[in-house]
Amino acid sequence: MLLLLALCWALPLCAGSLEEARSWGGTPEQVGLRVPRQLRLLQRLKTKPLMTEFSVKSTIISRYAFTTVTCRMLNRASEDQEIEFLMQVPAAAFITNFTMLIGDNVYQGEITEREKKNGDKVKEKRNKTTEDTREKGTETFRASLVIPSKDKAVFLLSYEELLQRRLGKYEHIISVRPQQLVGRLTVEVNILESSGIPSLEVLPLHSSRQKGSGRAEDDAGPPPSTVINQNETFAKVIFKPSVVQQARIAQNGVLGDFIIRYDVNREQNIGDVQVLNGYFVHYFAPKDLPPLPKNVVFVLDSSASMVGTKLRQTKDALFRILHDLRPQDHFNIIGFSNRIKVWKDHLVSVTPNNIRDGKVYIHHMSPTGGTDINGALQRGIKLLNNYVAHNDIEDRSVSLIIFLTDGKPTVGETNTLKILNNTKEAARGQICIFTIGIGNDVDFKLLEKLSLENCGLTRRVHEEEDAGSQLIGFYDEIRTPLLSDIRIDYPPSVVEQATKTLFPNYFNGSEIIIAGKLVDKKIDRLHVEVRASNSKKFVILKTDVPVEPQKAGNDVTGSTRPKGDGEEDPNHLERLWSYLTVKELLNSWLQSDDELEKERLRQEAQALAVKTRFLTPFTSMKLKKSSLQTKKLEDSHGMSAAVGPGTVMQSLQGSDLQGSPLKKPYNPRIKVSKTSADGDPHFVVDFPLSKLTVCFNIDGQPGDILRLVSDHANSGVTVNGALIGAPAPPNGHKKQRTYFRTITILVNKPERSYLEITPHRVIFDGGDRLVLPCNQSMIVGCRGLEVSVSANANVTVTIQGTIAFVILIHLYKKPAPYQRDHLGFYISSSKGLSGNCHGLLGQFLNQDASLTEEPAGLSKNTTSSPFPKAGEKPETVLKVKGHQVPVVWKQRKIYNGEEQIDCWFARNAAQLLDGEYKDYLAAHPFDSETTFGLGLSRGL
Repeated sequence: MLLLLALCWALPLCAGSLEEARSWGGTPEQVGLRVPRQLRLLQRLKTKPLMTEFSVKSTIISRYAFTTVTCRMLNRASEDQEIEFLMQVPAAAFITNFTMLIGDNVYQGEITEREKKNGDKVKEKRNKTTEDTREKGTETFRASLVIPSKDKAVFLLSYEELLQRRLGKYEHIISVRPQQLVGRLTVEVNILESSGIPSLEVLPLHSSRQKGSGRAEDDAGPPPSTVINQNETFAKVIFKPSVVQQARIAQNGVLGDFIIRYDVNREQNIGDVQVLNGYFVHYFAPKDLPPLPKNVVFVLDSSASMVGTKLRQTKDALFRILHDLRPQDHFNIIGFSNRIKVWKDHLVSVTPNNIRDGKVYIHHMSPTGGTDINGALQRGIKLLNNYVAHNDIEDRSVSLIIFLTDGKPTVGETNTLKILNNTKEAARGQICIFTIGIGNDVDFKLLEKLSLENCGLTRRVHEEEDAGSQLIGFYDEIRTPLLSDIRIDYPPSVVEQATKTLFPNYFNGSEIIIAGKLVDKKIDRLHVEVRASNSKKFVILKTDVPVEPQKAGNDVTGSTRPKGDGEEDPNHLERLWSYLTVKELLNSWLQSDDELEKERLRQEAQALAVKTRFLTPFTSMKLKKSSLQTKKLEDSHGMSAAVGPGTVMQSLQGSDLQGSPLKKPYNPRIKVSKTSADGDPHFVVDFPLSKLTVCFNIDGQPGDILRLVSDHANSGVTVNGALIGAPAPPNGHKKQRTYFRTITILVNKPERSYLEITPHRVIFDGGDRLVLPCNQSMIVGCRGLEVSVSANANVTVTIQGTIAFVILIHLYKKPAPYQRDHLGFYISSSKGLSGNCHGLLGQFLNQDASLTEEPAGLSKNTTSSPFPKAGEKPETVLKVKGHQVPVVWKQRKIYNGEEQIDCWFARNAAQLLDGEYKDYLAAHPFDSETTFGLGLSRGL
């Protein structure tokens, strides 16, 4: 088993100074007047919801990605608490399912037609994010709910997207921002591409520039713990950082974007055609073609709002772009504010002198005035139209406008509808407009519609991002047009309901994707015709593409959408066709100005989105309580992020059996001492010199904190255990059971360190604070203190190499009413503890004991006649530390039931212990006060 070692590395806990901490020593009376620092910290921490798992699984089949996010939350507070689930989703994706499991209840999301009244819709928002976003855009899904005290909730979110090819690569981005360190954090991506995967890379985590965000983006290579397995057509990538690795990336749990880039093999110029269950998809991305000449006008906002960094970055980017223009290209530059300033009255060729003069013109641009968007666009379109009309151009070329602004129209025509109409009429479909919006004040909807209506693309650059690098990246995508006026045809008798087949341009490194339905599912060949313009010639490609229909059983999407009665398993090509069709209907609706046409498009998009369960602007999500019930939300292996809600709920139903502890690896190395407190709790003390083992019980009260080991004044070690209550089993002699819920260890030498251990996590505070999950094996050491976690089995604490404690972890899959997840405490080595050590277990360390037989009735506790009655057997008496206690022989199981021991049982534990029960009660988890031994001592 792989153990991860981290020495003296953790999270900052508090800004308090060392002098302040030392000043808390004082007298016992003074210290008693204030709540200790560590206790205040624990009280504050326990009110914050704890995320116990964050896992993402993506399955990508032929560029179409199915992603499921699983998030587990625990309300540790003593009152009901509202918890919010946040997930950044790619802007191009459609959410397909959302399920919440709260306690014993399951709430399933249902996609319905959007109504005017909000009703009982899930509290969900999909707005453009204002932080932690990439240039390609993300949206944030939010869902909030109230979780009862000490209860758990599970969120399952599914979404789908078609990956777009840019600069020769497909890019799949997963947001890993759980907002806190998580015990179980996993990202798994499976990629299946039948044409082959020649290249795949995992990028360093891409984090936002917000304070406290990750730093891994400066590193080379994949993030730590990333494992990549790949063959010719399949790749599996797993990112599973431990808590220590997460903390090294980002202390606040905002790790960043996990990014995979890959490409596929392409052998046919006409593209790759795939068929499944009556649906087809055609991927068209030709290569090795000469580039088309570009006629490009750069239209740049130089209004007063561009002052400073934005304008400087834009100028620097344009200097680089001008150098990248090809000799056959033509260009011009427009700067606009409330005035339109044109560099030349016509487009010029790319020569060294023209590039130099253009750079000088850009350099002298100064920010001033308002924003005349309409005037700038009209001037740019006129320049391009005039150039094409008045020049005898043999080569076919592509006319482009690259338009950049950071504001709204404030000068000239300011009505957005008129600006759109004016632009569309002037461009006449012959000029493609690519827009870039900078900052939070830009009218992004206007820019988006300008690009949609004029065969372009749009990008948004947020205020804190580098506008120059975004502009260069955007230009790189369109710098090399290879084809124009592309038309792809299929026989109408064979193909129906195909997505868009006309495309104004094809840029190198991108891809054209068409999907449709086949009239005949049994065809073995599909006729495809591609017509396009390339440089000096008109290209026509015709071929019959052989198709090999895949079997329905090959569906490996892991789709989480629930199936209705009579539905077949969905396939990825059907989902891909639905995705493209809905996207095109939404874009057509956005572009249309005719109310009747808009209503028809809305209804079509809405009907298909409801059928395919896509969350769109025309659909909404409602949560309905499912008839399926969960018995208990535990961290069982049956609930993994790799399965969808349907499978999850089946695994949660299970059988209604009383619980048994979770199976976990048993480690025989901990069998170095029997001295322990485990179970209800049952105490065992081993006296190795006399080869005696003594056992006794303590009937504590829920909420009591028992002093187990008290040696604060000497070795500096204190161990306390907090009790939790549970009903007693039926027909038993007890009214209730108690178990150890928490074990706390305070180490005061050489420097103060704190440990809080529960069945599910370890808080290690050695000056810095680290949270370790109990379901992952790892070792952490600092200042002579070492903590070793064996996943779901035990936690070993070693102090200065001479003191060792082992805490067993008891977990239940389906606990009976009288069972609780709890801990057992074992003293593995006590060499470093002093002879003055005390506590319920500590007082017996370094001591010896003996057994004697005395006539019945002569022991200390006798209340009857001092003379034995006739026929009575002598009783066995244990002598230890001056106490004489009657004992009986008994067998008891320890080490999680793995071993049965013989022990002498003291029915009356009060006779065995120094003092009274109340003397062993601690005031708080890290209380080190003791009334035994060397007088009063309080460590906090």
